[in-house]
Amino acid sequence: MILSVSRRTDIPNYYAEWFINRIREGFLYVKNPMNDHQISRIDLSPELVDCIVFWTKNPANLMKYLDELDRYMYYFQFTITPYDKDMERNIPDKEKVIIPCFKELSERLGKERVIWRYDPIIFTDKYTEEFHLDAFGRMAESLSGYTEKCVISFVDLYRKNSAMLNKEEKKKSDEELIQFAGKISEIADENKMIMASCSEKIDLSGVGIEHNCCIDRCIIEKLIGCRLDVKKDKNQRPECGCVESVEVGKYNTCRNGCTYCYATYDSDSVKKSCAAYDPDSPLLCGTVNEKDKITVRKVKSIKNGQLNLEDWHY
Repeated sequence: MILSVSRRTDIPNYYAEWFINRIREGFLYVKNPMNDHQISRIDLSPELVDCIVFWTKNPANLMKYLDELDRYMYYFQFTITPYDKDMERNIPDKEKVIIPCFKELSERLGKERVIWRYDPIIFTDKYTEEFHLDAFGRMAESLSGYTEKCVISFVDLYRKNSAMLNKEEKKKSDEELIQFAGKISEIADENKMIMASCSEKIDLSGVGIEHNCCIDRCIIEKLIGCRLDVKKDKNQRPECGCVESVEVGKYNTCRNGCTYCYATYDSDSVKKSCAAYDPDSPLLCGTVNEKDKITVRKVKSIKNGQLNLEDWHY
C-alpha cells in the first residue's frame, strides 16, 4: 500500500512525533471523515507499506526523525508559495527558513525525492501575474539543482474559501492562464525543472506542462525498482491522476492558517482538535470511546515484479 501523509493536514509540521510513535508501534487509527465512530486500524509494517508520500509546507519537525524511516521508501510533496501572512498566517519566512529547509531535505534524500509545489496560484490586486512571475523566478533559481520537478495549480473554489476568493480573486480566462503557465514553464526549463499541473481541467501540454500525479505510480516504481499493481484513486476528482493510497490525516487539524485551504474550514474545530492532540494516541487528535467501532483494514503490498531496464523510460 501507499500511505498519504497527508492531504488533510500538515503532519510533518505539526504531528511528526505522533507519526513516528505510530511507526514505532507499527499501526495507527484513522477515523472515517463521514462517520466519526468508524475507525480503521492500519498496519504500518515495512513489508506492507510500499511508499509514503508526505505533504508539507515545513518538514523541519519530521527531519530529526528521518533515520527512523530508513526501512521505508518515501518522498515529499513540499509546497513553497510566495504569499504573506494574509494568505498563510503561520508559515515561517520563505527565504530565511523554508527554502533552506527544502535544500537540506534534498541534500539528505536526493532531489528526485523532494517535489516542489507552487500551488495554488491565486491572482489578486496584490498577487498579480507580474508578482507571481518574479516570485517564481527567484524561487526556481534558488531551488535549481535541489529538485527535478515543480507542480502548479490554479486555485479551486470550495465552500470554505469561496467567500474570501470571490471577494479577492481576479479571475482570468483559460487563454490568459495558458499564457501565464507558458511563462512559468520557460522559467522552470531554464532552471532544469520538469513542470506539471495538479488536477487542472485546462490542457497545458501546449506550453510544456503535463498533467501530474502527486501520488505517482511512475515515481514510486522508479524509487522502489518494482512494478506496482495499483489503480487510479476513484475517490479523487476526475482531473486527479493519483493512484490509490491510504490517507492517514484528519480534516480541521492543520495550523498553517492558509485562507485558501479546502481541508481546514472551521477554526473552532481546529482549536478543538488541537486541544485533543496526544502524540501517544493511535488516533490523530482524538480518543477512542465506547461508541466507536474499530475495524482492521485489509492492506497489502502492491509490488508486482521487478522493473526491466526499458521500464525506466516514461
